[in-house]
Amino acid sequence: MFHQLLTPVGDNLALSFICAILPIVTVFVMLGLLRRPSWQSSIAGLMVALVVAVALWQFPVGLALDSIAAGATFALWPVMWIVFTALLLYNIAVRSGNFDQFKGWMVRNLPNDRRIVLVVVGFSFSALLEGVAGFGTPVAITSSILVGLGFSAIDALTFTLIFNTAPVAFGAMGTPITVLAQVTGIPDTALAAMVGRQLPFFGFLLPFYVVAMYAGWRGMIKMLPFLVIAGGSFAFTQFWVTNYSDYHLTDAMAALVSLVVSIGFLQVWKPAADPAYALTPIDMTPASGHPLRGWIPWVLISGIVILWATFKIPSIGALNIEWPGLHNQVFITLYDKAYAAIWAFQPLASGTAILVSAILTALILKVSLGEVLRCAALTWRQIRMAVVTVAAIIALAYLMNYSGLNYTLGLGVASVGAVFPLLSAFLGWVAVFLSGSDTSGNALFGNLQVVAARQLNLSPILMAATNSSGGVMGKMISPQNISTGVATTGLQGQEGAIFARTFKHSILLTLVLSAIVYLQQYVFPAMIPVP
Repeated sequence: MFHQLLTPVGDNLALSFICAILPIVTVFVMLGLLRRPSWQSSIAGLMVALVVAVALWQFPVGLALDSIAAGATFALWPVMWIVFTALLLYNIAVRSGNFDQFKGWMVRNLPNDRRIVLVVVGFSFSALLEGVAGFGTPVAITSSILVGLGFSAIDALTFTLIFNTAPVAFGAMGTPITVLAQVTGIPDTALAAMVGRQLPFFGFLLPFYVVAMYAGWRGMIKMLPFLVIAGGSFAFTQFWVTNYSDYHLTDAMAALVSLVVSIGFLQVWKPAADPAYALTPIDMTPASGHPLRGWIPWVLISGIVILWATFKIPSIGALNIEWPGLHNQVFITLYDKAYAAIWAFQPLASGTAILVSAILTALILKVSLGEVLRCAALTWRQIRMAVVTVAAIIALAYLMNYSGLNYTLGLGVASVGAVFPLLSAFLGWVAVFLSGSDTSGNALFGNLQVVAARQLNLSPILMAATNSSGGVMGKMISPQNISTGVATTGLQGQEGAIFARTFKHSILLTLVLSAIVYLQQYVFPAMIPVP
């Protein structure tokens, strides 16, 4: 059994920390400075991690290759299976003409103003998709809608990536919180309530923030009543559901309330017409069938995934496969326990639920089998480089986990003492940047946050929840999320430019969260729920 080394470089934590962060720096530099495609950046980071892990952390080559293979496998199933089926649904909607009906409904029922559409589609509708699918698919689908309504591709993708922070901690029916509770031993209801006392600040803020990015301060002020309604209804519902109802339904409820209230408000209030923000003209001829026909794919996916989770269908036929040569072959020195390596294979995972939604959509919209197969081929062409990116970046995360690099990083951050609340969010940020998933980020550093909190006499509930809240701020710069987003916007090869545009916002929002956490720990401790 390999025992992880925490300070292998000169028996010095600072030097070891600097070496451990080299793979992450490599990805940052390749993406942000050299503007290389995300698949190249991810592979480069993986190669650097392999050299550092084997040469400095003395990680056996066999275990290193096993951890890379385990990570790449997880990337393929369930992560990219979800992405593939969600984009297949999208392509079926496009091929059938239903997607144009959906855009037409937006044009007919919303004011002729891209600022309004940006919030309704990029914020509220995207949050609904995050609640049922996640893993980058909300960004891919909603950014494509925005492009069709007159936004430039890079603007559409940048804005939806930033909007995608607010719902992520409760994505996929609250899975990140469920996993965080499992690894920390803290009740999931307490963790959900704590996250629900952090992220609503951002749920309210983001519509103002993103519209100001797009239209400037004056352009944002003219939308003020609408932004208050859209952000306020989402934030209040997010807070209420996480603290007084079932947190698994947080995203679905917050997104639906925001959509309904926002669209309802627009029936009695409209901004002054501004030709600078007029939507791109599209065919306004009413499509055959019911006016709401364009919503069919999205109602189906929401309903089926919610029912799928409610009746625990993914557990049917599920297999927990111990990864050969890796399971319990690594000892986590920091936690004093063996490191399991179990691949949870669920044939009926949520990606399969989305496939069922896609099949039903094709049947209802009378899309032929041949057309569905052509949509499947198109979907593969769209995501094949994203598959390489996601496999490489999650393999990198697994390698850094099993070799001990990530635990050295975590120990370094946790050693700062009383200012730890200011840095706690950045642990989750790093974890989600690497894995692309708040769920995986919680599995990685959730327990470390609790261990550090107890050593420093801080609130374990607050620090564990901050791991999840901080993670969502790293989602917008994750190569996984970016590479999925470019699949439908024609921006393949420009991932570096997108990373550069979102990076500063990711840092700024994480710093704001850090300040909130610091205040919750030392100034307003009554905000921390009692389990």
